[in-house]
Amino acid sequence: PDLDSVTYTLAGMGDLERGWGLRGESWTALGQLGRLGAETWFQLGDLDLATHILRTERLHCGRPLSEVTRDLAERLRLPIRLLPMTDQAVTTRVHTRDGRDLHLQEYLVRESCRPEIASLEFRGAECAQPGPGVMDAIRDADLVLLAPSNPIISIGPILAVPGIRAQVAAAAQVAAVSPIVSGRAVKGPAVAMLAALGLPASPAGVAACYRDLIQLLVIDELDR
Repeated sequence: PDLDSVTYTLAGMGDLERGWGLRGESWTALGQLGRLGAETWFQLGDLDLATHILRTERLHCGRPLSEVTRDLAERLRLPIRLLPMTDQAVTTRVHTRDGRDLHLQEYLVRESCRPEIASLEFRGAECAQPGPGVMDAIRDADLVLLAPSNPIISIGPILAVPGIRAQVAAAAQVAAVSPIVSGRAVKGPAVAMLAALGLPASPAGVAACYRDLIQLLVIDELDR
């Protein structure tokens, strides 16, 4: 799941109606960018932009993502320890059937999930290493719970980092919550992405993504 969405939600600042970003947003900076000729399809509000400016500045100064994330979590007084999957860059790319190579946000936001998916790539994952504390946290957990996020583009990149999938598989107990209810995704393009992998848009398709990992899959009453 998205680091910022998790951070904002746990800090009690997230916009739950919109499903992303911060409550009480304004869009002055984005409006000015549009007036200056910039593309504005990626909607970042003024409050959200502050997070991105600060994080980008610190990353450019050589600080690792895990350290920057820890600092932001402390500033916002999160009640938990938030660990990025890796300190290396991993980018989700969507290869479409019409031959385009799109960044995930281009596919989700600019293209509104319209292009038919040929394949997905987690570029850089094969060279990445688990972030500080990630493997220990999985190993020491009484229960590893895979949230009802998209199993392909939210949980998938995490499991693609070498070592993490095996560590989850070796955990004492692993459960997942299905993001598919009665053939529809709770949020986002999970149905289309399951179909692109030849999997059914159902809890069975979710279970197939996690077939070597979980002992329990939590499903909705409608899917019993």
